[in-house]
Amino acid sequence: MIEDLFAIEQSAQGTSPVHRCDARVKLLITLAVIITVVAFPYTTAVYRLGAAILLFFAALWTASGLSPTIYLKRFLLILPFGFFLIFFQIFFENPHYTAFHPLFALPLGIAVYAESVEFASILAVKFLACISFIILLSSTTTMQGMLEGAGRLGMPPEFTLVLGMMVRYLFLFARIYLRVKASLETRCFDAFDRSLPYRYRLQTLAYTIGTIFLRSFEQGERTYTSMRCRGYGKDSHLFIRKKPLLMSEWVFLATSLTLVPAAAVTAWLL
Repeated sequence: MIEDLFAIEQSAQGTSPVHRCDARVKLLITLAVIITVVAFPYTTAVYRLGAAILLFFAALWTASGLSPTIYLKRFLLILPFGFFLIFFQIFFENPHYTAFHPLFALPLGIAVYAESVEFASILAVKFLACISFIILLSSTTTMQGMLEGAGRLGMPPEFTLVLGMMVRYLFLFARIYLRVKASLETRCFDAFDRSLPYRYRLQTLAYTIGTIFLRSFEQGERTYTSMRCRGYGKDSHLFIRKKPLLMSEWVFLATSLTLVPAAAVTAWLL
């Protein structure tokens, strides 16, 4: 999982038009899509809206030049979190419906209703549309770029400072973890190797976790001392320079913020 952190940041450093687009534009478009999809009524009309949103996403992903495999890998990582929430909807009587028609019955008195299956499919479309744009945002915008974009959009400086420190030392911690992992591999240690005694594996993992914790604590102390020496205090903020949007970015933002609500209205009226 930690190795994927570097892969995500690497793919976000591309040179396509989508990568070069200002982070504020991509953040606002992603928020517009999420708000529109979530606020859309729970009816089958969401299928038409989902198709339009996913078509828009496919166009942006193609323009980014990223491989579809990257999207599939990251979507599959997120899928378990939404799948179980959506799947279990088919076993409950959702309050959005007044009448229920059972499709088939299961043991222990559990029934699967046609309306519940329909509601689960609506949730699946909403989940797919929102997650797709989040993946697009993270795959085409670096973490520092998103942080600066959020700061320019008005995020409180206290938040940008804390998040900026977290982003910086998240990668530092990941490198420490990878070095510890490499040292274990060079010593032919595998936590899942059943030929090794179970107690020995637990003991080694405990020592490893303790080592990482101590290194993180010591790094935090060194970082705090160095920041205090540089004048860090309660009034310190992350410096974000002003950056005006290009005319092409304004046009793209205005077009996108018009198309997304228009697609929702059209899907509702058809």
